[in-house]
Amino acid sequence: MFSGIVESLGTVAEIRGEPPGVWLIVREPKIAPESSVAESISVNGCCLTVVAVEGDTVAFQAGPETLARTNLGELEPGSPVNLERALKIGDALGGHFVSGHIDGTGKLLERKDEGDWSTFWFELPRELSRQMASKGSIAVDGVSLTIVDSLPDRFSVALIPYTLAVTTLGSLTIGDRVNLETDILAKYVQRLDEARHWD
Repeated sequence: MFSGIVESLGTVAEIRGEPPGVWLIVREPKIAPESSVAESISVNGCCLTVVAVEGDTVAFQAGPETLARTNLGELEPGSPVNLERALKIGDALGGHFVSGHIDGTGKLLERKDEGDWSTFWFELPRELSRQMASKGSIAVDGVSLTIVDSLPDRFSVALIPYTLAVTTLGSLTIGDRVNLETDILAKYVQRLDEARHWD
């Protein structure tokens, strides 16, 4: 479980083929030395298991399902990634509960920059919109954000200068794909509503 508060920006050091998946090796001099094999780290919002630690790099294995259903399959050496280690009991929850299980991907439709501040509009699959509401929470590439407007096929978020500076969101351009995870509470509410109509 994560909070959606990005700890650090890592850099993809190497992508090593391991058919049908890959080894994703990320360089981050603060997190890597403090990481251990078998612990979970959110990489662009995806919960991945550490399989190796060497110096200032940490390695993960990503299978074909993960590569196809998230934007991790589009990474290349030099790409920045958002990193967050799993929450520990007693940690402050600055964002919202994020599982690290991606529900789908969205695409940046519009970016309105006003000085150091920005408003982004993202396109998303219509089925995910049922789990979203204005002033609710959404994780975009692992970043906990508050939804401003939510329409059937798109939503907007307002980004402060700090978020733009310390996450991958600041470098997004129109058409870029992002990982989306809706609020876990909304999933259960939707499921309860659906279950009322079961035979």
